[in-house]
Amino acid sequence: MTDQRFGATILDAAELRLSVEEKALFRDVNPFGFILFARNIDNPDQVRALCDDFRDCVGHNAPITIDQEGGRVQRLRAPVWREWFPPLEFVDAAGGQATRAMYLRYRLIADELFELGIDSNCAPMVDVAGPQTHDFLRNRCYGNDAMQVAALGRAAADGMLAGGVLPVVKHIPGHGRATADSHFDLPRVSAPRADLDAVDFAPFKALADLPMGMTAHLVYDAIDEAPATLSKPVMQVIREDIGFDNLIMTDDISMKALEGTLTDLSRGALEAGCDVILHCNGTLAERAEVAVAAGEMTDAAQTRALRALDARRTPDDIDIPALQSELEALLGGALHG
Repeated sequence: MTDQRFGATILDAAELRLSVEEKALFRDVNPFGFILFARNIDNPDQVRALCDDFRDCVGHNAPITIDQEGGRVQRLRAPVWREWFPPLEFVDAAGGQATRAMYLRYRLIADELFELGIDSNCAPMVDVAGPQTHDFLRNRCYGNDAMQVAALGRAAADGMLAGGVLPVVKHIPGHGRATADSHFDLPRVSAPRADLDAVDFAPFKALADLPMGMTAHLVYDAIDEAPATLSKPVMQVIREDIGFDNLIMTDDISMKALEGTLTDLSRGALEAGCDVILHCNGTLAERAEVAVAAGEMTDAAQTRALRALDARRTPDDIDIPALQSELEALLGGALHG
């Protein structure tokens, strides 16, 4: 394990390979990790080469993450990789076997990711669906019962960990009541604190041992006027009441839900208690601005980062075709979207 202090950022790339300027920036700011998007994906050899480039820049086995939930949010797509039904439809199709089905789904996803050099996934998403859940989130949810969602999230996380992939539980402490899309607007949740504790926060409390979590960009009126990502009171709830003391990254700091400069937002999120800033879909100058504003990890964040990396494991030795056949049988042959 490296002795160097990580930069408090997770950054992305503009294209299929790194530019000279990107390589120089990454060497200089030493981000904790990296994230991939569809624009970074062409074929397996290219993805492996890009992952190697990322890690060569920083000189250590940096975590590389991706959004591979399945359904609408998946960066690896057919015909090279498996297509998946949206999680909510998948859970409904699996019925009473949903827990096993979710384990198999994410164990198969982990196999594809690990083979490419990707060792983290921004899942499970354990936001609890409700009557008003916005369409951008609804079919990405696992259900409307908090404990069932927690059990399915645990199965998904276990499948990824068994496959050598670190899960990132999101969107902590709960995005299910949002009636706006935080990519474009700031949602406000007016539910009483007791309801939040009983429903929204419950799956995250059940999964508080997972190595990494991602914040929600929304306001909880019962706790604070500031968005959760920028709120010390909400971060205190996450750390103390929910009990999540592992690494917390922001959701993309450039999303329109948050107002302010990238510098102010990055510093504000770290001051609130986040450990690392996730920045996506920006220019090279914007990535540099975030990296400079975030600086190096605090002692506490570095400890959590090292603990997360220590959770990486060698994939278990299993028969992938047999697992796929089991899942197809469980779903009556309806595996793919």
